[in-house]
Amino acid sequence: METTGERSATPTALAADLLVALRTGDDPGPFLRALESLSEADLAPVRSDRETALAFWLNCYNAGTTHLLAERPDLYESRWRFFRAPALSVAGHPLGLDDIEHGILRGSRSKYGLGYLPRLLPDSFEHRYRLDAVDPRVHFALHCGAASCPAIRAYEPAAVDDQLDLATRTYLDATVEHDPEAGTVRVPRVFRWFPGDFGGRAGTREFLRRYGQLPDETASIDYLAWDWSREAPTFV
Repeated sequence: METTGERSATPTALAADLLVALRTGDDPGPFLRALESLSEADLAPVRSDRETALAFWLNCYNAGTTHLLAERPDLYESRWRFFRAPALSVAGHPLGLDDIEHGILRGSRSKYGLGYLPRLLPDSFEHRYRLDAVDPRVHFALHCGAASCPAIRAYEPAAVDDQLDLATRTYLDATVEHDPEAGTVRVPRVFRWFPGDFGGRAGTREFLRRYGQLPDETASIDYLAWDWSREAPTFV
């Protein structure tokens, strides 16, 4: 593995360093090249450890978005092209944002299947690196270039569960709207797009309850509009 400094001794640290470089305006080239030159042996912890995989692929996705928006902002005018365009390469394998989110982080689930249908024709790389089960909190950790997306941070394997809890709670606290008179709770649109990731209707209510967003058990759930205006990620 090509090293870019002491902190890049592991693939996860390398992906985090790339994200930091993009945030600070440093040259991302050495980090992008180091990611591309990783070997299968280098990536063994990403394949075998859930926390390492989550941190690595979350950082890769958010770095890929940040890099695409900086280098090819006009591509966002066609989101179909934006999400499929190569955002970065890992171990010589070009990956688009859809490949990372739906192929790897969501375990080969279709972006159009409400969280219930498989993704068609996953390649061998996706087979090797996809997570066995989707962690619905990733929806509150990924920035796809839209104004409605959450803020991002550099994720670390040892802290990723706590970081995902914080990211989820922060985003839901900032977005969920409770109308006690109407008896409704308006939630981010990802709950409508991917109900299967949250365990269906009952799982969604339990998820909201866990994060203190269902103050009235009888409240009906409605969905907020999603602002697709192009916006670079906010870092925390």
